[in-house]
Amino acid sequence: MKIDERSLDQLLPPDDLARTVWSYVCGLDLSPLLDSIKAVKGHPGQPAIDPRILLSLWLKATLDGIGSARELDRLTQRHIAYEWLCGGVSVNYHTLSDFRSNNAAFLDQLLTASVATLMQQGLVELNEVAQDGLRVRAHAGTKTFRREASLQECLAKAKEQVEALRTQTDEDDGAVSRRQQAARERAAQERHERIEEALRQRQQLVERHEQVAKEGGSKRKEPRASTTDPEARNMKMPDGGFRPGYNVQFATTTESGIIVGVDVGNVGSDGGQMLPMVEQLRKRYGQTPERLLADGDFAKLDDIESLHSEHEVEVYSPIKFAERIEAKGEDPYEPKRQDPPGVAAWRTRMGTEDAKTIYKRRAQTAEWANARVRNRGLRQFLVRGLNKVRAVALLHALVHNLMQMQHLRRRLQAC
Repeated sequence: MKIDERSLDQLLPPDDLARTVWSYVCGLDLSPLLDSIKAVKGHPGQPAIDPRILLSLWLKATLDGIGSARELDRLTQRHIAYEWLCGGVSVNYHTLSDFRSNNAAFLDQLLTASVATLMQQGLVELNEVAQDGLRVRAHAGTKTFRREASLQECLAKAKEQVEALRTQTDEDDGAVSRRQQAARERAAQERHERIEEALRQRQQLVERHEQVAKEGGSKRKEPRASTTDPEARNMKMPDGGFRPGYNVQFATTTESGIIVGVDVGNVGSDGGQMLPMVEQLRKRYGQTPERLLADGDFAKLDDIESLHSEHEVEVYSPIKFAERIEAKGEDPYEPKRQDPPGVAAWRTRMGTEDAKTIYKRRAQTAEWANARVRNRGLRQFLVRGLNKVRAVALLHALVHNLMQMQHLRRRLQAC
């Protein structure tokens, strides 16, 4: 049998995306991550894995629709592209998982820095941005949502289990290894902490429901929280069903198709999401878009007025029930007597042909970006909690921008 003596570099095709990812990562400023693993005199320990390797692995995995740290671990031993990125360095799923979970803030900074660089190069302009929400299934089952009495009962059982494991030293059929015992104690402690967090999240829901009732809203059922992912909420999914999930918000430039803003929340409604996104863009890049395009679910009057008066942003969002209003013989684009200036201008604007033409660009940018993210596997999170979920969403934004950046540069070279 003939042995293939070629190196990993020779085995990997010249146009493989792993090379593109590695080239991109090597051009990034990863000094915050590198500083955190710098050797310190007098402190022994194993050499840390270069963060460029870990970031490259996750970007390539996201490109390939891989969201599981265990699956990524397996690929580093079986797939030539992932082996090439490792370069002979051994990784494991714990290291991969911890890197993704612990670096959401850095990934957020990376998005800002990478988009700012594209803006300086003239490849991206922030004049017009389209925003859209993406409901993504959480890593929790519907049956994990419990009311207060049930949560208190689960908490008591979890406390008993933690105490029992702490005092347990051996078993009738043989002592377990220290590693097994530590793993059991860790799992029990994590469950205890999740149930405590579920009780805190439930209390927040109670307070929110009380506030809604004070403002004249309808009385709601007793709130429940998940013992698996306390920060997840039951929300309406694209197929019309209700399941535990998160609401991922992307803001995309209509001219370049680059994602410039990312947010993740656990409120299923898109109403009230425009103003926080514009404020995020101002914080990231020191400027706000001239126009913001969003569908009718985003059109909250307070947001529209604030964006007009405080940020000088024109909102292009359909007026709800316009056809129904016209059927009554009324003009939906006629400002109402109580409308503040920004809302009045919005109503008038949306009745023009120019506004309708501009609004059409929302679907070909925001919905297109969301579709690409869906196609890369963002249909269900395999992590729990807002911070970890945000890290996954940011990885998808970075990967989207990486591929779109390649397209923009090729288009520029062709001109």
